[in-house]
Amino acid sequence: MKKRPIIIDTDPGIDDAVAIAIALFDETLDVRLLTTVSGNVSVDKVTDNLLRLLKFWGKSVRVAKGAQKPLIQIREDASSVHGSSGMDGYEFPAVTYENLIEEHAVVALRNELLESKEKITLVPIGPLTNIALLLSTYPEVKEKIEEIILMGGSAGRGNYGVLSEFNIGFDPEAAKIVFESGLKITMAGLDVGLKALVYHEDSLEIKAQNKTGEMIYALFQKYRGGSLKTGLKMYDSTAIAYLLNKDLFETVYTHVSIETEGTYTKGATLVDLKGYLKKEPNVTVCLDIKQEEFSVWLKEALAKCI
Repeated sequence: MKKRPIIIDTDPGIDDAVAIAIALFDETLDVRLLTTVSGNVSVDKVTDNLLRLLKFWGKSVRVAKGAQKPLIQIREDASSVHGSSGMDGYEFPAVTYENLIEEHAVVALRNELLESKEKITLVPIGPLTNIALLLSTYPEVKEKIEEIILMGGSAGRGNYGVLSEFNIGFDPEAAKIVFESGLKITMAGLDVGLKALVYHEDSLEIKAQNKTGEMIYALFQKYRGGSLKTGLKMYDSTAIAYLLNKDLFETVYTHVSIETEGTYTKGATLVDLKGYLKKEPNVTVCLDIKQEEFSVWLKEALAKCI
């Protein structure tokens, strides 16, 4: 079977851990590289979290540490949601650095793309700082990028500002560079993330499946992205779900602009559903998700882990 090559750019993060687990154990994906970016917590913490996860799974995937802060904005994290470490709730083995490479994430991304014989799909599930720096510094990589499937943005209200979602609002200038890159982009944002839920009974099923399920169940006890009673939001897994099962989603191909100037609206993703901006479509936007089918898919995907 020919596997689809991907690179995941991430800021683990509890829901990141779920998404990464699914990708690493899916037999149709070839995870070529993992890069980290400041977001949920500092880049040092998210890098350590990623290395702990790889050690937990016994996976040898190269990791490159990336941007320490947004391009322009002052860094604010989401430790109130994910805990001070970014992955509170489970006692991982001590972090080791055999998977960490010396190159900065942007350089590692460039090298992996240019050296690849086939095009690679980028899956950013954190702020877009690394991807913006990559496209700005090494525009020649564009021809080696199959597409970008990202978690971020919203066609409606936000969870970071009134109209801004965290990953985009954290670094709107970076998002603007990526969205205006001319590349094929799919945006899985709050519209589907808020409906991609894990309830208490789901968490018990996940826990019973395997060692990964036990770990994720423990993390869920500390995750503040909703609650097990009202549903924990699996934001980042929606990007992996779209990558693997597009039939779960209702989408529209339209123009999306990133607001970088507004006093109250900085970081908003302006999803132009009615053509007000009179600009060419540039993004496939996920507007809805089949909730029950997503829940089944998520549990089946996690069952493939160790």
